[in-house]
Amino acid sequence: MIKKINIILEMIKFEHTIFALPFAFLGASLGALVINGSWPTASHWLWITLAMVGARSAAMALNRVIDAKIDRANPRTKNRAIPAGLISNLETTVFIIVSFALLFYSAFQLNMLAVYLLPIAVFFLVVYSYTKRFTWACHLVLGVTIGIAPLGGWVGATGTLTIDALVLFLAVALWIAGFDIIYATQDANYDKSVHLYSIPSYFGIEKALLIARGIHLLSFISFAGLYVIIPMHWIYLIGVLIAGIIMVYEHSLVKHDDLSKVNVAFFTMNGILSMVMLAFTIGALIL
Repeated sequence: MIKKINIILEMIKFEHTIFALPFAFLGASLGALVINGSWPTASHWLWITLAMVGARSAAMALNRVIDAKIDRANPRTKNRAIPAGLISNLETTVFIIVSFALLFYSAFQLNMLAVYLLPIAVFFLVVYSYTKRFTWACHLVLGVTIGIAPLGGWVGATGTLTIDALVLFLAVALWIAGFDIIYATQDANYDKSVHLYSIPSYFGIEKALLIARGIHLLSFISFAGLYVIIPMHWIYLIGVLIAGIIMVYEHSLVKHDDLSKVNVAFFTMNGILSMVMLAFTIGALIL
């Protein structure tokens, strides 16, 4: 059983929860201080963390089950756990059920607004995996799906949903959508050949990278906009500036005729960006 669990955790890249978890914490911290005038409680931190782990684990595992046939036919993904026969659909489905149960239970431990909004979160967690079958806007749907993380943190810590939270959601959603476009450039030719939709397969890799830059510019503006609507120390703007520099560097790594550094841009730099934004936002709130 331990071996199977390790295979599943590797399959869903459990360690990459770092992309979304810092923004859930950021949303919780901002919300609690803006709405309640105090930091989130230990209980908030615990149940928001467990809700995030459950949500992301369920979504990633579900994506692997839904895309098993596609992954099997794609040379880049044919060695993933399910296509390679290392884990079965049934075993993965059990993991998905347990992960959703953790999400639901954690939401009930937070507040009723978190519970009422669960169907929306679950809808996007499930539907995202199907969108590449009918729309090149699948990256935007993924952005919305992961952008729910800071909203979940905000709602979990405060039981409210405000304009401030929605601006944070927009910033994160655009950031995620932009780097997902970059990641999808690896499969542009394959997706086009089997009639799967993505911005790189529909518009071409060169135009896709330009679109990703535009989306990341809007994300940068949205992050900066938080400083205007939420009273914070100016050190927050240093974090935003560093995040912007990371985005620029990320784009410098990937060229339309050289995709060899996509994984560095996707995994390493985005993990750093999320931690930078969390650290500087917490610092700004403390100061």
